[in-house]
Order: sequence, then structure tokens, then C-alpha cells
Amino acid sequence: MNDVLSFLVAGSVTPPVLDSVDAWWRQHLELTRRYSVPADLALAGGFRADRLGYAFASGYHAALRSLFPRLPADRPTALCATEPMGGHPSAIQTRLASVGSKWKLTGEKSFVTLGTRAELLLVVASEGQDPQGRNRLRLVVVDAKRAGVHVTALPELPFVPEVPHAEVKFEDVLVSPDEVLPGDGYVRYLKPFRTVEDCHVHLALLGWLLQVARRSGWPEPVREELLALVILMRGLSLADPEDATTHLALGGALELARQALERCEPLWTSVDASTRERWARDRRLLGVAGKVRAKRLEVARARIASGPTGPSSTD
Repeated sequence: MNDVLSFLVAGSVTPPVLDSVDAWWRQHLELTRRYSVPADLALAGGFRADRLGYAFASGYHAALRSLFPRLPADRPTALCATEPMGGHPSAIQTRLASVGSKWKLTGEKSFVTLGTRAELLLVVASEGQDPQGRNRLRLVVVDAKRAGVHVTALPELPFVPEVPHAEVKFEDVLVSPDEVLPGDGYVRYLKPFRTVEDCHVHLALLGWLLQVARRSGWPEPVREELLALVILMRGLSLADPEDATTHLALGGALELARQALERCEPLWTSVDASTRERWARDRRLLGVAGKVRAKRLEVARARIASGPTGPSSTD
């Protein structure tokens, strides 16, 4: 951990100009060779980003690496969950059907982050319903260039427009048994990813803010507070993402980060114009999934109040 902390407090505060998602990926890939812990990779990727969008991209990809450590680190990857009816487990209509010794994947994902740049797709699909009528979800690893996979770029978002998104359709895509990951696709992968992503994206944000703070001469107590938040969030990134106590602590950490950002608000006048303008445009990113976070915290509080701690459900 001290290696990445030294990088944050003593590394060069002049980030390279990242003029495309390909340029971001080349830098992110270079950092993977130095930082094997996903949390540290998120911090370093954020610190070396020249804008919040690419900091987010590093945090997102580090989160995938944390949850799926066996995936190749040198191939950009995207999680495909959200569908036209939403991202709740009951809304998943993409089907995974057995065909002889293989499987067949059919369906549509309406909003895939980094979808146009991804080489591997992690697809949440249903293999039918259980006796209670609930979707039985699995997670499938598919090459983005495989026959039957159709990726269509979506329009840029009004914030972090540098991060591409896509609609992805799967038309009778053949899948081998070893590409269907073991375990329940929701409980083991999709549900914990929400927590893992929050930790790593906020680590990337804090890494980026420390670079901005040092480059812009923000007061030392402010930089030290951001560094303290780094250590707090890094610890949470290593905790069990399914445990209710993790969700309670993460709720507190996110609130502390929000308060710190509020206190930093007057300092943005000292930041160069292009960075300041991008921040004013892109800070809306931090409010995305706010309702999901509030629900997670509510469920965790109820879980703690009702009995022994442990994995909680948001269904």
C-alpha cells in the first residue's frame, strides 16, 4: 500500500493528455504492470487521469478485476446487465439455453459501459425460473467479436462523454461450458459488484482529486483529508462486499467523501479552466445510482437491527 500512497503524494502531478478511450486504456494497461491490487490500480489510474471520465473508467475496470480476478488483465472488459426493462434480476430476459454440449445466448443489453471498447463481455442471463418463479441467473464470458454479438454505440452522455456506452444484442451466440461461470449470477456476481464498483470508482475519484489538489496548490490539511479518505475507502474495498457491516461503513465513507467535496468547493477557483469546467460538467456522475446506495444502506441497517450480521438481500 505504501507504494501507491507514495505515488499519490510524490508522483508527477502533470497527467498525460488522454485524447481517446484508446489512450486511456494504454495508460491503464501500463499501470496494471505496477499495481496488482485492484484498489491500488484504481487509485493510480485516477491520479494519472487528466479528467474525471477516465478516472471513472479506471475505477470501473479495477472493480471488474477485483470481482473477476481470473480474467485476463490485458483485455478491456464490460459488464452487461441492464436491459430495456431495467437492471433488477426480475427484468433480465436475456436467455441462456442448453444446446447439446454447449449453450446458446440470446437477448439484448441496453446500456453497457465501455461497451464499444470491450473485448470481453460479462453477460448476465437467465436460464429459467426456480420453483418460486424467480429468475435463475448465470454469468457468461463472451468474446465481443464472436458471431452473433452486435455492438452499437450509444450517444454521448451529457457528463463524462469520453466514456463510451453501447447497446449489445446477442443472436444465438454459442457459448462453451467453461465460459459459464459457476454460482448464481446475481448473488455471486451482479449484487456484490454494486458495492465493489462504488469502492473502486470512489478510490479513482480520490486519486484524481489528490492530483488536482497538489497541482492547484490546495491547502495541506485538505490534501491530508483526501489521503485519509483514500485509506478508509481502500480498506472497505478489501472487505466482504456482501456483508451488512461493509454496507454500513461504506455508507458512512460515502457521506464523508460528499462532505469533503463540499468543503473543497471554494478551492476550484484555483484550478485551471479546462479541468474546472469539466468538473462542473462531470460531477453529476457522483449522483448516479444514489437510490441504489440508499436502498443498500437501508437494508443493511435493518439487517443489523434484526439479528446477526452477514450477507444481506436487496431483493
